[in-house]
Amino acid sequence: MSETALIRQRKIWTVSALCLAVSDALNSRFNPIDVSGELSSFTRASSGHLYFSLKDASGQLRCAMFKRSASLLTFNPKEGQRVEVTGKIGVYEARGDLQLVVESMRPIGQGDLFEQYLQLKAKLEAEGIFDPATKKVLIVKPRKIGLVTSKGAAALHDVATALRRRVPHIPVVFAPSLVQGQDAVAPLIQSLEYLYQQPDIDVILLVRGGGSIDDLWCFNDEALARVIVNSPVPVVTGIGHETDFTIADFCADVRAPTPTAAAELCATSQVELIDRMNQYAQLLTEAIYKRIDGLAQRLDQIQSKLGRPSTWIHLQHRELQKNAQALSRVAHQSCVSQQHRTSILRSTAQQRVQRYLDQYKHHLSHNQEQLKLLDPRLVLQRGYTWLTNEKGESVYQMSQLSVSQSISGTLVDGEVKMLVTQIKPSEKNKFESKNFI
Repeated sequence: MSETALIRQRKIWTVSALCLAVSDALNSRFNPIDVSGELSSFTRASSGHLYFSLKDASGQLRCAMFKRSASLLTFNPKEGQRVEVTGKIGVYEARGDLQLVVESMRPIGQGDLFEQYLQLKAKLEAEGIFDPATKKVLIVKPRKIGLVTSKGAAALHDVATALRRRVPHIPVVFAPSLVQGQDAVAPLIQSLEYLYQQPDIDVILLVRGGGSIDDLWCFNDEALARVIVNSPVPVVTGIGHETDFTIADFCADVRAPTPTAAAELCATSQVELIDRMNQYAQLLTEAIYKRIDGLAQRLDQIQSKLGRPSTWIHLQHRELQKNAQALSRVAHQSCVSQQHRTSILRSTAQQRVQRYLDQYKHHLSHNQEQLKLLDPRLVLQRGYTWLTNEKGESVYQMSQLSVSQSISGTLVDGEVKMLVTQIKPSEKNKFESKNFI
């Protein structure tokens, strides 16, 4: 058989026909089928349909549960929860994906990742790491903003747009990092520690967009959690969607539901600050005008009381003359009073001085009389002689004399030189001072 004939015998499938054939083969072999696994990338559409994946350690399967079946659920499915489902396996022709259409679902426990999440959360919570009292307060007007996220990510665009709109005057220091997968933990820690060392950064944003529990799992790392807690400045997280909570969110000082919300929380917007300043300016202006109006009204009242300035000046001049005359009278009376008092004091002082002088003169006269009585010449007039030896010393005892000694005798009207020829003691009934030589 020729090559051309062989080509003509081969069947050429269209894509849709092949997808349909595979779906029929799966349906005939497996359906209905029961599958157990962990819920991942769980979303609830506005139509009421549920879309998610079932996963285990080495594989995952896309699933859909339509509104009619979802309305019969007796529990609220959550990300990471382990479930058993019954459904039909097939091929979603629009994408060529293998898809399980779930007709019923029942919980069988929580997934391994979710259990790890709960264990770590309980451990850190017991250490007090999540305590609200330890949270740092955001600064209203930070000098710089630190940002950690992935390059080219939608979260980076959202944050940059929000910051440019709200606080275009604040510099942003960007530290790029992986934000998905277990390999992202080390880069996240490295980026945060880099920002910790930069000057003037007052707040750090740690953000990324939404995703499954696997996508966000790097934010449930214990080492990353402790680095966030030890940040020297407040850390604001905006990780995933509003319903997503990671360990990093609990460790952060502020948790925002989205990256955009994190950017809006980290600083007061420029517009708001300008509005506030305008309000303060308006209040200040009103206060100034109120003060000016009050002073003007007071000036009008004073002016109405004063009338014409010349009249007021004349009245003040008369009052001044009246006070000057009163002051002059008081001063004159005070002078007269002081002069009279001075005269009295002078007279009293003179009397006291004269009395003291008289007493002094009397005392002096008395002392002079006493002093005269002690004059040796008065004694000599009564017949006594004052004897002295060669040295001029007074001689008043026999023991001071010796034979052939030369002595002097002082009389009332002169001095006599004498020579001792004999020493004769006086009788007992004679005065010792009346010795005759």
